[in-house]
Formats: sequence, structure tokens, C-alpha cells
Amino acid sequence: MGRVTERRRVVRIRNGVEGIRPDTLVAEEPLEIRLNGKPLAITMRTPGDDFALAAGFLVSEGVLGSASEVQAVTYCEGATEDGSNTYNVVNVQLAAGVPVPDITLERNVYTTSSCGLCGKASLDAVRTASRFPGIADDPVRIPADVLGELPDRLRASQKVFDRTGGLHAAGLFTAQGELLDLREDVGRHNAVDKIVGRALQSGLLPLAGAILLVSGRASFELVQKAVMAGVPVLAAVSAPSSLAVDLALESGMTLVGFLRGPDMNIYAGEERITR
Repeated sequence: MGRVTERRRVVRIRNGVEGIRPDTLVAEEPLEIRLNGKPLAITMRTPGDDFALAAGFLVSEGVLGSASEVQAVTYCEGATEDGSNTYNVVNVQLAAGVPVPDITLERNVYTTSSCGLCGKASLDAVRTASRFPGIADDPVRIPADVLGELPDRLRASQKVFDRTGGLHAAGLFTAQGELLDLREDVGRHNAVDKIVGRALQSGLLPLAGAILLVSGRASFELVQKAVMAGVPVLAAVSAPSSLAVDLALESGMTLVGFLRGPDMNIYAGEERITR
């Protein structure tokens, strides 16, 4: 499997003084996700938690809703001309009887580490595809002061970011502010997929009563992924997009942006944040 970080030569200039030194960079490699042996998507990701990433991606696509629907997740061998394994191709084999979606050119997508799933910006599609439509009825309440502490807790647990400065993070918290899981990746949507995939593998879906915190902006695809996993509260340290807010309102999700200490903007579901 590929390494999470790599070393590269860099010319460093500090206060007018130039020097040559090695620098630690976050690794970025392609991952091809196959479903029952057929190519489905390619994403640029940081190696690690690849099986969870693939599972989480399929949750967001409405293919999976529980661990029992997965027969096996494996790396595909012989991915190069010489037959060596690159660990960059993962196949998810569905359990017997699980419906296989129609894998057409419309569903066969290329995702980058910055854009996530492009071309799936349909509120109706997300609403009808979700396995866990009860977000609006989730009774969870979070004190604003607890919510304000979460970015610092997330940042304190970002081990690879400390070495590279080049990773996004997604953290899963309880309503009391306890960190349940944290994943890092060069792509913010990949970090969320890894969180959701690990929850699927542990039999924790839907993620009722949970808070999902992301280190960057709240785009449509991140709200989509949270909705598909049954997350009632999504918070981001940066801004949401207009379509992200629309989807949060449509789904009954609480969406918080610009979460920085005691300061925040609540774009949807403000009744869940107690002051």
C-alpha cells in the first residue's frame, strides 16, 4: 500500500536565507473503485483506509446501507503490466441478493481531490435515494459552547497534517463533544467517505445523534454524503455553498458554517443548537 507521506527536495527561503532541505508532503494517488468487478469511479486520495473509502462512497451513491450487504472488499491484483499490485484498485463485491445499480456512463464518474462528485447536484435524487430519511426527526441537541470547541479538538488530532500541512480532516463527534473517529485525506470528500465507510463496517449507520465536522468548506457533495449516512448535524470551519444550504433545509439537517470558537453561522436547523 502507498505511503501517507513522501519526502521531496525543496529550496527553502527564510528571511532572505536560502537553503536546500527535504520536505514532507502528503501523498496523493488514484484509487479506482470497482463494484462486482466493474469499474465505477476513480478518485484522487491519500492512501489508507481504502476499503472504508470505497464503502463510504457506495453509501453516498445509495448502493449500500449496512455491512451485511457487502460480501468482500479486496485489492485487485495485477493492476500493472508486470502483474505487481499497486494497491490502487479496490473491488467491492456485494452480498448475494443485493441489487446491483446500473453502471452507465452517467454513473461512471471521475472525482478529483477538490471537486468530489460532479454532476450529481440534484436535490430530488438525494432525497429519493437516501436509506435513512429520518434526519428531520432526530432529536439531538448540542450546546453552542460544546460545538465551538470541536474545531480545536479536530485540529489537535490531525497527526498527518502536523507533518505536511496539506490535508483535510473529517471528525465524527457525539453531542457531548467526544471524538468518535477522525480521518484525514487530500480530498475533503474522501475524508468523509472514510468516516462513513468505517461506520458502515462497524454497523453504526445511520449516524443518528452525531456531529460531522469538516476542516474546510461545506459543499453540496459533503452535505449529500452526510444525508446519505443519516447525519443530523454537519459543521464546517469555512463557508457552505448555496446548494449545500438548500439540501440541508430540504433534508432537515442542521448546517453550521464558519465555526471558529464561539462564533458560527447556522444556515439550517438552528433549533438543534442550544444557547
